[in-house]
Amino acid sequence: MSRAIHVFRSPDRFVAGTIGQPGDRTFYLQAVHEARIISVMLEKQQVQILADRIGALLDEIHRRFGTPIPPETDRVGDLSPLVMPVDAEFRVGTMGLGWDAESEAVVVELLAITEGEFDESVVLDDTDEGPDAVRVFLTTAAAREFAARSSKVISAGRQPCPLCSEPLDPEGHLCIRTNGYKRDAELSKSLDFIDPDVFNSLAAQNDPGLVADEDPFGQAGDAPQPGDPDDPDEPGDTGPSARD
Repeated sequence: MSRAIHVFRSPDRFVAGTIGQPGDRTFYLQAVHEARIISVMLEKQQVQILADRIGALLDEIHRRFGTPIPPETDRVGDLSPLVMPVDAEFRVGTMGLGWDAESEAVVVELLAITEGEFDESVVLDDTDEGPDAVRVFLTTAAAREFAARSSKVISAGRQPCPLCSEPLDPEGHLCIRTNGYKRDAELSKSLDFIDPDVFNSLAAQNDPGLVADEDPFGQAGDAPQPGDPDDPDEPGDTGPSARD
């Protein structure tokens, strides 16, 4: 059966949001256009990675093409919750990020998690083979707004311990700084991220881990691995859970 690609070229909203209490939150991205609503479930780390990469992409677009970009800001205009009820279309496995020069839009693609490998060339492509996907086109202003709101959603979790930075648990907190324990980290496959070649120049300047193979904007390259997935809001959980 052909894959389903849900495309939003001019969404009324594209936001990150959660359901649940701090310490037990489930993260979603939701695209809305008039009566059409699509929600997908994902990891908190994925939301943070997407927000960070969008910021880096916008800065690179301005540097490379001189495209006017709204300045980074902490102010968020849309603080409304997710549209209820939230019925997740799928859980996100891989994310794609590109730039559509013709419409001057940031393109975000969210692909369903799959058990097996798939050809990464399907990212940001309309081919019939590959995981189901949600593809959203954002103006530069909307992209900045998405990143700013995402940061606020993430920071709304449990307060960190001043000693170990792990989240404080209302039922009690065992500080790892008091016994010398250091937990091992295991990278979750669900955090794969496909970036365009725009990050090659960033890699040369700052981060050698952000390297993609293919040119031009809007095309998929290799998947750089995100950094250490240890999350201060999620002690002891390095698997593909969407809980906070």
